[in-house]
Amino acid sequence: RKRTFVFLLFTWLLIRMKHEIIITQDGSSSIYIPELDETYHSKFGAIQEAKHVFIKNGLDLFEDGSGISILEIGFGTGLNALITLLEAEKRNLKINYVGVEAYPIALNEISQLNYVAQLEASEKNADFEKMHTTNWEEKIEISSNFTLMKRKQFFADISDENAFDLIYFDAFGFTVQPDLWNDAIFEIMYK
Repeated sequence: RKRTFVFLLFTWLLIRMKHEIIITQDGSSSIYIPELDETYHSKFGAIQEAKHVFIKNGLDLFEDGSGISILEIGFGTGLNALITLLEAEKRNLKINYVGVEAYPIALNEISQLNYVAQLEASEKNADFEKMHTTNWEEKIEISSNFTLMKRKQFFADISDENAFDLIYFDAFGFTVQPDLWNDAIFEIMYK
């Protein structure tokens, strides 16, 4: 009950808080929440951050042509999923992607993000939209190399075990949500 109350309170607060679309230093957009002084991505570059943290130091550990199951903690704007889709097709990877998000952003915010243009991937515009408009809890094929399931849930409620090869841990920072940066959450991720 306490977790449900906290979820509802934080959801209500996030909905009520102003969200601003900003341009980061690499020219890509992000969302800034002034009341929390928190951005969804690095102010130094949303795309740059995603490529460095999740591709270079995550996806690059897998061989081209392989099959990979990825769990993203904090689906957010869908940037990591979009870049991973592009990499899957470039490297002929078969990716099963599960994005967990307790607080989905509004569709009108998605339409203001410039990732497709910044990545020079205009042919993926419909795929990026599909990532956001598809139903939650439903596995869909975005391309022959990439399936997606979005799950609307708390990270603490993830019960999968031995189901993923790679985790993109992309939660809000400790100062905003310290409950996501504790041993209990990391034990769930380890399992």
